[in-house]
Amino acid sequence: MIRVVVVDDSALVRGVLTELINRSPDLRVIGQAADPYEAREKIRELDPDVITLDVEMPRMDGLAFLERIMRLRPMPVVMISTLTERGAQTTLRALELGAVDFVAKPTLNVRAGLDELAREITGKLRTAAQARVGRRTTTAAALDAPPAAKLATGQAVAGDRIIAIGASTGGTEAIREILTALPPELPGIVITQHMPAGFTASFAARLDQLSRLRVKEAADGDRILQGHAYVAPGGRHLSIERSAMGGYVARVRDGEPVNRHKPSVDVLFRSVARWAGARATGVMLTGMGADGALAMREMRERGAFNLVQDEASCVVFGMPREAIAAGAADEVLPLGAMAQRLAARLGPAPR
Repeated sequence: MIRVVVVDDSALVRGVLTELINRSPDLRVIGQAADPYEAREKIRELDPDVITLDVEMPRMDGLAFLERIMRLRPMPVVMISTLTERGAQTTLRALELGAVDFVAKPTLNVRAGLDELAREITGKLRTAAQARVGRRTTTAAALDAPPAAKLATGQAVAGDRIIAIGASTGGTEAIREILTALPPELPGIVITQHMPAGFTASFAARLDQLSRLRVKEAADGDRILQGHAYVAPGGRHLSIERSAMGGYVARVRDGEPVNRHKPSVDVLFRSVARWAGARATGVMLTGMGADGALAMREMRERGAFNLVQDEASCVVFGMPREAIAAGAADEVLPLGAMAQRLAARLGPAPR
C-alpha cells in the first residue's frame, strides 16, 4: 500500500484528489493538510510514502516548503500544477528543487475528465513511490542564474550528425544537467521529454536561458542546426527527415499516443534510425516504462552510437533498463558523465 498525504489549501481540491487516489486498491490517502505548517506535522506523524503538493498556499508557498523538504527530509513529491504559463514556470522550478513529477490541478466544475486524471495521478504516485530521491543542496536563489552567454550562431550549419535524447520521469533535470554542460560546437539536438501541452515552451525557454545552446520548442519545418536543441511540443510527436538543403528538418505532427505517450520517444528515435543511421548519437535518460527502447535498438542496428543513463543516477530506471535489456546501449554512464562523453565524441570538451 502506497501511503499519500494531500497538501492543498482548497478543501474541495483535497476532497477530489482523495477520492481519485482512493479508487486504487494499492493507494491510500492517510492524511490531508491545508498549508505547509499542517503538512509538516502530518509528515512527522504519518511518515507517508508520497505527498501531493500545491504551489499557491497561505502562510508559506509550496516552493519554499518543497525546498525545505528536500533539504531536511527528502521524500517523493508530486506537484499539483495549474495549466497556465505562470503555473508551468513554477512547476519547472519545483522539478529543479527536487519534485519527482507533476499533474494538472483537477477542474472542479465538471466531472468529465476525472477518470483520465485519476489514471494519471495514480500512475505518477506509483512511479514517485519508486523514485530515488536524495537530499538537495540547490536553493531557489541558486536557480536564478543569469542567462548563459551564447556563442555567435551566424555560422551554425545543418550538418549530417545529430543527437537524439529521450526521457520521462526525472528527465527535465537530467536534460538540464546535460545541456548546461555542453558547448555549442556540437551537432543539433532533438529531445522528446514526456510532458503535456502548455509546459514544453516554458521548459525550452528555461533551458535556453541556462545553457550556451539555443533551445526552442520544435516547430514543423525547423532546420536542425549546430548548437541548437529542439524540444518536442507537449501533445505532439516530434520526428526528423532529411532536408533537401542538407542536414535534417523537424516534423511535428498530431497522432495517436505511442506507448501511451504523445510525444513519444519511440517516434523520434525511429525517425532518427531511418534518416540519420550511423550519423546519429542516441541518449536514453531516466523515466518509467519502455518508450523508445526498441526504436533505440533500431538506431544501434543502423550504426548509431547510444548512451544510456545508469541505474544509480536515475530517478526512475525504467526506460534505461528496457533499453539495456533490448540491446540498445553502447555505453551505460552516470548522468554526470554524459555531457563530457558527448563532447569528447562529437566536439570540444565542456568548459
